[in-house]
Amino acid sequence: MNGKYLNDICVFDSGAGGISVLREITRLLPHEDIVYFGDSANAPYGSRTKEEVRELTLNAIRHFVDEGVKACVIACNTATSAAAPLLRSTFSIPIIGVEPAVKPAVLAGHRRILVMATEMTLRLEKFHRLAEKYGKGAEIIPVPGIGVVEEIEAGRTDTPEFHELLENLLGRYRGRVDAVVLGCTHYPFIRRQIAEVLGNIPFYDGGEGTARELKRRLDENGILSARDRDGRVIFLSSRNTPEEIALYRKFYGMP
Repeated sequence: MNGKYLNDICVFDSGAGGISVLREITRLLPHEDIVYFGDSANAPYGSRTKEEVRELTLNAIRHFVDEGVKACVIACNTATSAAAPLLRSTFSIPIIGVEPAVKPAVLAGHRRILVMATEMTLRLEKFHRLAEKYGKGAEIIPVPGIGVVEEIEAGRTDTPEFHELLENLLGRYRGRVDAVVLGCTHYPFIRRQIAEVLGNIPFYDGGEGTARELKRRLDENGILSARDRDGRVIFLSSRNTPEEIALYRKFYGMP
């Protein structure tokens, strides 16, 4: 097969959020070439219908499969919940998704766990199965992050208005929860802002586990990169502007 991204790994998200997963992947797999695609023109996915999310995700992944990628990471909880089974039945390459990190939060002994995620992620069956499976003995408190992704995508996360938005969403839980699961890949970029509302409590997200699963699947299929050079990362966006790519690079370079 020939293609523009032959033997690359595709990392896909509804926008900039999946860069939090990309950072974990490049940390664990520094020799892999990666193409990151954010569908920012259609973000946020969390307020769309399941059918819309499936169609958008399928069309994006089909393009990169046709261009020769060897694996795809759906670095979006909403797209994983809505589309992962369809993608796995459609394409023969490894498809790795993400899920809210409820399991590690429960295994760490936390008993009142706030799960902040998009409306769709919290609504679909995948989350309810996860909470039921791992939430025994713990109280799982779902909180839809309405309006949060739009502000992150716009780069407006250090404004009084954004603090007020988080206060309205989360303030009532201050002192009432002992851990936070960041159930949207955008949310690791606002840990500090969330901590300003909820206090200094542990945070959990699925990025590291997704990177480990990607490495396992690449190894299992014999397609781990054998190069000793650093891999490259290409940033692409459906909102194809220099400003959007600059935002992606900013998130990728954040400490």
